[in-house]
Amino acid sequence: MPLRVTFLGTAGAVPTTARNPSSIFVAREGEELLFDAGEGTQRQMMRFGTGFALGHLFVTHLHGDHVLGIPGLLQTMDFNDREAPLEIHTPRGTRREIESLVSLLGNRPTFPVRVTEAAPGEVAYRADEYEVRAFATDHDTRSVGYALVEDDRKGRFDRERAEELGVPVGPQFSRLHRGEAVELEDGTVVDPDEVVGEPRPGRSLVITGDTRPTAATLEAAEDPDLLVHDATFADDRVERASDTAHSTARQAAELASRAGAKRLALMHLSSRYAGRADAHLEEAREVFDGEVFVPEDGETLEIPYADGEA
Repeated sequence: MPLRVTFLGTAGAVPTTARNPSSIFVAREGEELLFDAGEGTQRQMMRFGTGFALGHLFVTHLHGDHVLGIPGLLQTMDFNDREAPLEIHTPRGTRREIESLVSLLGNRPTFPVRVTEAAPGEVAYRADEYEVRAFATDHDTRSVGYALVEDDRKGRFDRERAEELGVPVGPQFSRLHRGEAVELEDGTVVDPDEVVGEPRPGRSLVITGDTRPTAATLEAAEDPDLLVHDATFADDRVERASDTAHSTARQAAELASRAGAKRLALMHLSSRYAGRADAHLEEAREVFDGEVFVPEDGETLEIPYADGEA
């Protein structure tokens, strides 16, 4: 079951010729989510072929480089005769501002748009096999990060053991794998734990938005498969990072190491580093042993299961 991340915009507050403002597109088995929508996001979606079928938009905070793309995105959807509803999730206390953006041009889209607020610790969205949780971040405005956490998967079914116990090939295999005991013709009862292994963990993706390093990010997901963290500055601007409520690449990497992240994506690079991410990568790799990268706009990656199986 694919879990695909496309980095639509990776710049800091000021866009560059190579980087659009913040936006991340996530696709999971036919369901599409968007995290932040800086100006021009709809063009990035066209450019990188994501389509516009997303059902949920998650806003980390209301700075312009994260939300000014919302009016244009909604208008593009309207022009495409969208009928499906869109739900926008935003930090607690910011619903009115998002509603204003939705109706910025004096009229609302013709399709339903619902705005809901998410406070740290709350589940912003619950789907059949995963949820998106809001967690506290430390920026200079109301803000949250989001963690997409999949449910545990069923344990592996031991067909050989089931046959040894006399379970006939067929529907009873499925019942056992669903967690139901089955009774054989001779009256023997086979319990699921005799033929089904331990539950296997799903995948997790943590997106911080703009923030100083926080303990809440550590708690957002256990050993995340991918941590997307603010890395606006390198070490040459560590005081500037603190003053503006951002992080450096090294700080993001230190947190990723403590969190047990498998991969780290450094996001929201200041325009002062336009075209030069070497310092960010060098500093992050000094403290983080996992895979670390600075995504380019349009870069896409798939998050695999830890056991390499579907």
